[in-house]
Amino acid sequence: MHMADALLSPPVGGLMWAGSIGLIAYCSKKAKDDLDERRIPLMGVLGAFVFAAQMVTFAIPGTGSGGHLGGGLLLAVLVGPFSAFLTMASILTIQALFFGDGGLLALGCNIFNLGFFPAFIAYPFFYRKIAGQTLTRKRLVWASLAAAIVSVQMGAFGVVLQTVFSGLAELPFKSFVLLMQPIHLAIGLTEGLVTAGVIIFVSQARPEILIHAAPAMPPARLSVKAVLCGFLLAAMMTGGVFSWFSSSRPDGLEWAILRVTGTRAPAGPQSPLHLAAAALQTKTALLPDYGFKPAATQGGLAPGWSPADSGTTVSGLVGSALTLMMAALIGLVLRKRKN
Repeated sequence: MHMADALLSPPVGGLMWAGSIGLIAYCSKKAKDDLDERRIPLMGVLGAFVFAAQMVTFAIPGTGSGGHLGGGLLLAVLVGPFSAFLTMASILTIQALFFGDGGLLALGCNIFNLGFFPAFIAYPFFYRKIAGQTLTRKRLVWASLAAAIVSVQMGAFGVVLQTVFSGLAELPFKSFVLLMQPIHLAIGLTEGLVTAGVIIFVSQARPEILIHAAPAMPPARLSVKAVLCGFLLAAMMTGGVFSWFSSSRPDGLEWAILRVTGTRAPAGPQSPLHLAAAALQTKTALLPDYGFKPAATQGGLAPGWSPADSGTTVSGLVGSALTLMMAALIGLVLRKRKN
């Protein structure tokens, strides 16, 4: 659901940038007051895992479309909504700058759509209400499914509204929304199942990590080493290996655009701001589309090792490492400000 710059007008993109920056400032203040320093490495490792997981696109049978994990709900459950929003902002910023995934003008929209709805709507009003204080498998599954569907549906509808308010005539509201919401229902169901599986694992390994159970646990008992190692290994395997098998089908947003316009990416506006953002992103995207630039794929490759696979592996490992460092750095800065 990463929006490209072509879907936005500068006023809408600028407004969403302002809103996301305001939310980052608010979350920084709240996270500074609430952050347990033992959750800082968890922020980094979970950020790396979500980055890697977003690289894997799964096919949606019978549609010709695909989807990927958003991860905002999972982050909110495990590190709290404020830290989750900051971690998601880190992931999306790294994706846009170094991998060309999502536009720079659209970065504010992507942070809001993928961060705000799961952290501040789906998590407190759906997940926590359903999961309650009893960590039963059944309640966790239903809570994860309900919250994931709500967050993905709201994020998809946010994309529709932002595009319509940008005045993109190629994507009329009725046609666009009637395609976006159903396809993202399937994506939300899948995200809910994946989120439930991860949360059940954590609830069995370290139940005190879960935010809704943490107040009842003495701080000294918060040991996360085993969970950190598990998520770090999962991030390396997902980004470095499993991403090879990502579906080539268009994701839900691209699929909806394709069905309406006949192309995955409409031409969109070409304002000076669009051109400047595109030029900057071309310079900063060291591994565009999670692969090597054309000039870097010539020679030096072992037989049987395709440029696509090697570039994907490097992208997964580098992106996960950058996300881990950036999220952990945010946590360290917040801790220092608190002290």
